[in-house]
Amino acid sequence: MKQINIGGVPEHFNLAWYLGLKHGEYKDAGINLRWKDYFGGTGAMCKGLRDGDIDMAVILTEGIIKDIIAGNKSKIVQVFVQSPLIWGIHVTNNSTYKTVDDLKGTKAAISRYGSGSHLMAYVNAEHHNWDLEKDLNFEVIKNLDGAVEGLTEGKADYFMWEKFTTKPLVDNGTFRRVGNCPSPWPCFVIAVREEFLEHNLEDVKTILDIINATTSEFKDIPSIDRMIANRYEQELEDVQEWLSLTEWSQENISKATIKKVQDQLFDLNVIEEKWDYKDLVAEL
Repeated sequence: MKQINIGGVPEHFNLAWYLGLKHGEYKDAGINLRWKDYFGGTGAMCKGLRDGDIDMAVILTEGIIKDIIAGNKSKIVQVFVQSPLIWGIHVTNNSTYKTVDDLKGTKAAISRYGSGSHLMAYVNAEHHNWDLEKDLNFEVIKNLDGAVEGLTEGKADYFMWEKFTTKPLVDNGTFRRVGNCPSPWPCFVIAVREEFLEHNLEDVKTILDIINATTSEFKDIPSIDRMIANRYEQELEDVQEWLSLTEWSQENISKATIKKVQDQLFDLNVIEEKWDYKDLVAEL
């Protein structure tokens, strides 16, 4: 049985992978799929792909595109979540900042450079017509626990993370959410190391077939809302709202989306050049 290592964030978006593993679907297909949680998010997964620690990743669209252009020898093989990611913009509960505009020129906590929390800070700044040179400052905090510590100790002023993941921290008074910033494109894609893809194409196709069968019926699983609420310590009504907003995909990423992401990252000076579709995406 072939071992294949895959990484993703330990969030409700990826429950479909857990269910397939729990039910032995990958083993039945002759694949020992090993899931690794990346609490540090996309930046940490990019490093995992580069270092060969993982063969595949369920990763933020903008983050992997930036990193491939920066030298990560991987390719996008499919969109995983078609809907945007809703980034909550958070401050500590006792912060004097009340609105997103109040945060202009302050310091953003980011998990690492090249992560979603880093790149979306640029998108948010552009939405509010900030000066990208003067009004953006960063403090690396590694993960959500680091953000709680960093904001509480005053090392940073605000933190952008997926709205529903951070909702319990808003509910318990650790954070206060001052705004939202949806990603302007499908949020998660599946990326594979080029070398691995070259030698294991049929296995990758099998994995995609299995996960796509799960996601296409995900919302119809009996009591899926309660399962998510219990597993991820979320309020049931929050999970139901999240499910109503979230659409999975079984298709590859479009040329229009690749162009849109690159145009935005280029305009924000996050990438220095734009690549052809075929250099970023593998069409299986």
